[in-house]
Amino acid sequence: MRTSLPRSLALGAAIAASLGIGYAIGAQPHMDESITILQQARVELAKAEPNKGGHREKALGLIDQAIAEVRAGIAFAATH
Repeated sequence: MRTSLPRSLALGAAIAASLGIGYAIGAQPHMDESITILQQARVELAKAEPNKGGHREKALGLIDQAIAEVRAGIAFAATH
C-alpha cells in the first residue's frame, strides 16, 4: 500500500510553500508577472505598422510608463 502523497499533490504543496516564502521575503509575483506581460505587449505593439496616427507611438510610451510605475510599486513595497 502506498502511503506517500501523490506526485501532483506534493508538487502543488511545494509550489504553495515557495509562494508563501516569496511573499514573506517581499516577492511580488503579480507585479513581476505584470511587467512581463507589459514587456510582451510592447514587443507586439512595436511590430505593428506605424500608420496609426501616432496612437501606436503614444501606446508604446504609455506601456513604458506603466512598466516604470509597476517597478516603482515593487521598490516601494520593498521598503515599507
